[in-house]
Amino acid sequence: MGRELTRTEKAAIRRLVSKWCANYDRDCGCLPLDCECYMFGKCWTGAYCRYFREAVLPLDPALEAALLAEGPRPDFKACPVCGRAVAPDGRQTYCSAACAKAAHRRQQREYMRKKRG
Repeated sequence: MGRELTRTEKAAIRRLVSKWCANYDRDCGCLPLDCECYMFGKCWTGAYCRYFREAVLPLDPALEAALLAEGPRPDFKACPVCGRAVAPDGRQTYCSAACAKAAHRRQQREYMRKKRG
């Protein structure tokens, strides 16, 4: 049995479909079905549009993990540098090596400023 989607998950789905789905047209809706996009009215986890699940959903890994995971939704934390989602994977704090490097440079800059002053 699926769970109910949160408001932020619904908004993220709408944003992904309207921006990245090749089957979506603002005037017609879903082009293959010739009706409103099925994903816009989605309220529960479970069956998704196959194109959305395979081609569009991987563009947002945090949403993909939340929607396709069995059981309760894993709690993601925000990256302190850019704000993107970071999976609760042990001690990982940053979403990428670039964010970790930027944070380290900022910490070193603050350390040296404090040491000089």
